[in-house]
Amino acid sequence: SQYMADAFQAELAFLGIASSPAFVRAPEGNGCAERFIRTLKENLLWVEHFETVEDLRHALLAFRDLYNETWLIERHGFRPPADIRAAQLPPAAIAA
Repeated sequence: SQYMADAFQAELAFLGIASSPAFVRAPEGNGCAERFIRTLKENLLWVEHFETVEDLRHALLAFRDLYNETWLIERHGFRPPADIRAAQLPPAAIAA
């Protein structure tokens, strides 16, 4: 597949990203990623115009913060991702 291609794997290594392929016959993780990309396109990339890559980078960072802090996710009981992450932190991590 294209995700296992040498060129793609080399780009991941260059960017410092660890490859984590989905399990065979278990596409749920890919579905979550695809749904997020759709949300990103519908709420940012298809409605805004960016003059420079730097403008796009800033918009992506702002969208990340907006999504993590305010987006209500049904599967999380209509709570934002930041709340879920905070609830999953061990007590020692919160105290630090």
